Amino acid sequence: MKKVSTRKISIIGIGIALNIIGAFIALNLKLPIYMDSIGTIMVSFLFGPLAGVVTGILGSLVSGVTFDIYSIYFAPVQITTGLFVGLLYRKGMLKGFRTIFGVFIITLFTSTASAIIAAFVFGGITSSGSSIIVTVLSNLGVNKVVSVFIVQYLTDYADKFLACVAVSAFLARVPYTLRQKIVNS
Repeated sequence: MKKVSTRKISIIGIGIALNIIGAFIALNLKLPIYMDSIGTIMVSFLFGPLAGVVTGILGSLVSGVTFDIYSIYFAPVQITTGLFVGLLYRKGMLKGFRTIFGVFIITLFTSTASAIIAAFVFGGITSSGSSIIVTVLSNLGVNKVVSVFIVQYLTDYADKFLACVAVSAFLARVPYTLRQKIVNS
């Protein structure tokens, strides 16, 4: 069994903190994006799918216990995010212009999971700012479940795309030797 280094545990801890802080900001500002997977994406880029899944689950649990109970229910979305980001990053699908298509693939899975949870567990209304859009669409006559799916696909894509671009830009600024030391830890 491979030994997990202190450096790797520390980076995962930073990823968890990024998820929690991002979620807290998005929740309190009622943003239509979630910002709760920035750390999951960063850790998935650096260490692969398994570390990303662990980061996402722990971030959801801490957020759920401390300030947003809904986060716990959306842990499956973090699992799919960590898994697919880690896999697609290793295949080169989240680098450069291919990021547009790679994030689309990720969104198919994460949005389906989050829309099912939001629509059928919570009736379409959660703590997220995107629930405002769901309410507007529903009031315009769009079926609530359809509203949830539309909103989830659009907001999840924007959320994951912005997070992937931000993480890529950040990691591009980290010196190559340091990045290699982190990845190989």
